[in-house]
Amino acid sequence: MSKTTTPRGRATIARHGRLRSVGPLAQFFRALAVAMAVVLVAGAGVAAYAVYDLSSSFTADAVDLPDQPAVPPDLGELKGGVNLLLVGTDECEPDFAQYFGDRCTGPDAGDNLNDVNMLVHISDAPRRVTVISFPRDLMAPIPSCTDADGNVSSAMSKQQINSAYMYGGLACVVQTVSELSGLQIPFAAKVSFGGVINITDAIGGVDVCIANGIKDSNTGIDWPAGMRTIQGLDALQFLRTRHGVGDGGDLGRISNQQQYMSRLTTKLRSEEVLSNPATLYKLASTALRNVDPSTSLTNPLTLVQIAMAVKDVPFNEIVFVQYPTFADPADPNRVVPDYDAADALWSALAANQPIQLSGDLSGGDGVIADESATPAPSDTPVPTDGATPTPDPSSSVITLPSEIAGQTAAQATCSNGNVR
Repeated sequence: MSKTTTPRGRATIARHGRLRSVGPLAQFFRALAVAMAVVLVAGAGVAAYAVYDLSSSFTADAVDLPDQPAVPPDLGELKGGVNLLLVGTDECEPDFAQYFGDRCTGPDAGDNLNDVNMLVHISDAPRRVTVISFPRDLMAPIPSCTDADGNVSSAMSKQQINSAYMYGGLACVVQTVSELSGLQIPFAAKVSFGGVINITDAIGGVDVCIANGIKDSNTGIDWPAGMRTIQGLDALQFLRTRHGVGDGGDLGRISNQQQYMSRLTTKLRSEEVLSNPATLYKLASTALRNVDPSTSLTNPLTLVQIAMAVKDVPFNEIVFVQYPTFADPADPNRVVPDYDAADALWSALAANQPIQLSGDLSGGDGVIADESATPAPSDTPVPTDGATPTPDPSSSVITLPSEIAGQTAAQATCSNGNVR
């Protein structure tokens, strides 16, 4: 497998490899949850295959990125590794502004911030999925960017990462994360508050676990402990809450979002979704109308190929991690990159070997293990003749530093809520 070297000396995976055969339609729909990790792109993938006629609305506001690959005209899986950035913005659309109080009526109401930034890395064969969440409070370099009006911002050596969208939209967020990670990011998509509400309505709800009651006046949540089915506005507020979980910081919120994504993956793989064409169509058409993609994602074939690339990834090879950080010495309410721990993460992705987490489930105490959950089935096949299975050539486990918090999709967690 060929590699290139990043500015920080890391190796990145080249985009070439062997095509694998196309699975049945049900396998494709199941793969969407893994390929995209969150609702917005999962729905877009369904639409690419099932409702091509809706694609014109999906392409209207597409954004150009620097590294956009050509798409081969087939329905096989995408060659090589895939890096895709998912961005959630807190835009105050008129239809939904009433739900967000001061955020949409106060002095910051005119700013559109990229408060959710998730880099989805799909490795070359053998396929694995790693989702890296970058805290909104991360102070990091932001490169020079050009906004929609042609205004060019100066490069900044230290700025809160969730301001990148203001300086140059989705493309600027991609540039920022690309420089921070040393990885090329040819695919990206953005969804707003309202988009999340509409898409989660289309899913029909996700069951989440709350270990303690959650009470957060900022999001209007006042929920008791236990399992709870959330959708629409409730789902968005669950993803937004920070004061209601853990230590009240953004790191706790990230792990709360990771619990949601893990349980969402389980639901989208279930027969409840896969066997219901009406649900699939509704999810697809809703996603197309609520997602702003990069132009590299507007070709329906691309979405199919990305989904096919991960159709067989087991739950324990789907890993959600938080980008490692330190408290900012200049501001205790902000964090700065832990470059040493991050380099270990990027090196592990380049090596394409199984990842073992050694850190906490959450950097901000946002979740705890769900002790009542049924253990996930083993993803390792056991030979019927009792022979020892032959290890995969890429099966040597790499243990990430304890500074990197996270969980796999095979782990069940519960929100560590508080009622203060």
